[in-house]
Amino acid sequence: MKVNRRQALSLLAACLATPALGGSRITLRPEEIVTQVAGRRLPMLGFNGGVPGPDIRYRQGDTAQIRLDNGLNDGALVHWHGLRVPNRMDGVNVLTQDVVIPGERFDYRFDLADAGTYWYHSHYLSYEQVSRGLFGAFIVEERDPPAVDHDITVQLFDLLLDADGQFDDSFDPARFATEGRLGNIKTAILSRNSVQQGDRLRLRIINPSIDRIYRLSVTGLAGKIVALDGMPLEVPQALAPMALAPSQRCDVIADVTGPVALRDTYDGANDLLGHLTVTGTRSPSTAPIPTLPPNRMTRPGTPDHTTRLVLQGGAGAPAHRGTGTWALNDVSGLPSRPLIAAKRSQTMRIEIENRTGFPHVMHLHGHHFHELDTSGDLGPLRDSTLLAAGETRAITAVLDNPGAWMLHCHMLSHQADGMATWLTVS
Repeated sequence: MKVNRRQALSLLAACLATPALGGSRITLRPEEIVTQVAGRRLPMLGFNGGVPGPDIRYRQGDTAQIRLDNGLNDGALVHWHGLRVPNRMDGVNVLTQDVVIPGERFDYRFDLADAGTYWYHSHYLSYEQVSRGLFGAFIVEERDPPAVDHDITVQLFDLLLDADGQFDDSFDPARFATEGRLGNIKTAILSRNSVQQGDRLRLRIINPSIDRIYRLSVTGLAGKIVALDGMPLEVPQALAPMALAPSQRCDVIADVTGPVALRDTYDGANDLLGHLTVTGTRSPSTAPIPTLPPNRMTRPGTPDHTTRLVLQGGAGAPAHRGTGTWALNDVSGLPSRPLIAAKRSQTMRIEIENRTGFPHVMHLHGHHFHELDTSGDLGPLRDSTLLAAGETRAITAVLDNPGAWMLHCHMLSHQADGMATWLTVS
């Protein structure tokens, strides 16, 4: 896929989103905006005038009704990342719907069976449009949510500036062949700025950065990790530094013990991303940190389909037969035939081998899958799995959502130059 200079523009906004509450039709309007970012007024793209777009909140069992009103001078689509929506609502050009041209509208409508932390973003020229701000949080609250004092969204993002403090909009092919476009400014955009000591918080942490992996360390809290990629953990994990690759999410329920700081410690960094100021003290909750109720998922059995997916390309890697910098099974971009053609409710197993010198995070649309550990036991449910350079991991899932579904690297510079395939469920 050819990527031009305009598609290399990466932008960041540190403004807070205004929640859009479910229950009636919501309109999302992507458009060019100008806002104050890092002390400068900068052009970007935003939904409804802001970056990130508004927090969308529904209750489990609701029906989402969302109109996309394209105010851009380019095409637009919205993908509801992690939500098991009908295929025609998935927002992927070619596979599920036609692009919405400038000035036109499209109405998305889908039922919300799964509670959890999800997000929405552009899926048309996504390397450019997501990096410029077309993303936001999508929250589906449990029918009986756990008791917390504050439910806070945290969205991680980065920005690349040049030596003059302006956007570095130069086109560097080397970025596409390595770790991607990494910013020199990183931030956490929080939906709330202050709390009291003793408050119980639910942090819904989302990584919409197009290429950056974070190793997030949170101090000032005592609690547990209760969900990954929107899906509750059967046994909550100790609150410890967590790896979040592009598109991945993590829910934390914890009590405030002091000023809350969020730091990125990936690859030796120690960078403050954001914080919550403590403005007072209250008596802490004595209730244990809860286990979230599970979403209804079919547990996979013996695979009906087993296949191998080899990640190839990038700087220093052996040659492959694809036409782009990156390839999957020697093909760059969507192949003419699906990786798997399954019947509804069949189980698939994919063994993913990363033969490149760089990490990748593979995202499957329309489904969640189990990561398998080295013993073959089912690990957590995810919709995106991170593989280090040279790593192999198997995933398995019951394919119970009919349609044509994309499977791609969510490091969007890698997807833009080859790392994408698809599967079908009939």
